[in-house]
Amino acid sequence: MKFVVITLILLFVAGCSTFERDWQAASHDKSTGIEGRWIGRWNSDANGHNDILRCLITSKGESIYETRFHAKYSLWFIPVSYGYKLNMTAKPAESNLHFTGEADLGLLAGGIYKYTGEGNATELRFNYRAKFDRGTFHLQRPEDKE
Repeated sequence: MKFVVITLILLFVAGCSTFERDWQAASHDKSTGIEGRWIGRWNSDANGHNDILRCLITSKGESIYETRFHAKYSLWFIPVSYGYKLNMTAKPAESNLHFTGEADLGLLAGGIYKYTGEGNATELRFNYRAKFDRGTFHLQRPEDKE
């Protein structure tokens, strides 16, 4: 059991350090589309939990974007970070893009989450829904120092 816990901690730390490295590297990129760095908050409508959310978006071809999220939250007053990614489809809708995507965050994190949203080069808004949770993300471009 001790080995399993240590292995999970090491995998979690490695994933966070990769996101941090990529987050810092992307601070020099000045994107005009939806690619690049985003920061904001997530909010659960099911239980009221909310905290900081960062996101890195990379184009994977026509209308497909890899979206890497890094969320913070408190678990019994202990600060926790959690990272995951999903491929999202973006389609033009009036003056914005409309997004859809889905990610399996695993049994402990609530299973399959489905996402819809819209946005442009300065603001993204998502709705998410899972079996036991639902809520929103609101993201904007970070300041250079964030």
